[in-house]
Amino acid sequence: MNKRSARLRRAKRTRLKIRELEAIRLSIHKTPKHMYAQITTSDGAKTLVCASTLDKELRKTIKYSGNKEAAKEVGKLIAQRAIEAGIREVAFDRSGFIFHGRIKALADAAREGGLEF
Repeated sequence: MNKRSARLRRAKRTRLKIRELEAIRLSIHKTPKHMYAQITTSDGAKTLVCASTLDKELRKTIKYSGNKEAAKEVGKLIAQRAIEAGIREVAFDRSGFIFHGRIKALADAAREGGLEF
């Protein structure tokens, strides 16, 4: 089992539990250069709100998009957009990534922005 398949196995387990709970899901993805976050329905059929380091708003404010500061900005932006859309409570889907570094920074910023996990 390689690193990618282990991550996807962890993600699958989390997503099945979120689907069972029928909670709105805050799903994230990271690459070495960018962070992506989206809020979807529990089954993932419809995206309700999204934010990433590729947004025009964030491109102006951040210097490098692959660090913790950029992840914090994405977390703040996704929380702001979710509150505007009337979403307060979400289930956090870290996509099998370990909860530290950029993932933790994004989650903490989203919590500070008003989202409840």
